[in-house]
Amino acid sequence: MSVLLLLGIVFLVLTIERVLFLHRGQIRSTAFIGGIKNILAKRRIVEALTVCEETPGPVAAVVKAALLHADDSSEIMRFHVQEAAVVELPALERRLGSIAAIAQVAPLAGLLGTILGMIATFVAFEKGGDYATPSALSHGMWQALLCTAGSLMLAIPAHLAHHFLSGRVRAIIRDVEWSGNEIMKYLLTEYRDIKPDGGAATVPATK
Repeated sequence: MSVLLLLGIVFLVLTIERVLFLHRGQIRSTAFIGGIKNILAKRRIVEALTVCEETPGPVAAVVKAALLHADDSSEIMRFHVQEAAVVELPALERRLGSIAAIAQVAPLAGLLGTILGMIATFVAFEKGGDYATPSALSHGMWQALLCTAGSLMLAIPAHLAHHFLSGRVRAIIRDVEWSGNEIMKYLLTEYRDIKPDGGAATVPATK
């Protein structure tokens, strides 16, 4: 039970840290990209970069990488966007493996406690012989069942927390992919057709 208690404390700390981190990193990507586009429509790329720096999360980091290479070719821009994503995305999955490990180890620790409890029961039975009291026998059985219940009470929330956090990570990754593609498409098409004074560029008429 002491091992399960230690695992439970570690699991609680890791889960709270991951929930707060992912909540901070998940933004409304559609509204964020819309706001960046409105700023870029006025040719205020420095202001757009400032907004990205002040916004937490991988979506803003990927958009910032695209803005820093707004005048480069599509290949160079895509390379730097992918590089920013490679740097940001591993931080999202950090510590999820530890939570999954706790979910898998907890039943094993409970099984070990159950076996030790049964051993204590048979030792008490052996020492008592034909006159072993029920209280001496039930003490080991109580320990065994307590370890089993404790391991399940830890493993079930750990599995649910891992599933929930993995879903949040997948949602943020989808937002990063969509935001990167959306801002690159805008920079390579509409942004380059905007005049420095904020108006749309006109194509010279041909005879």
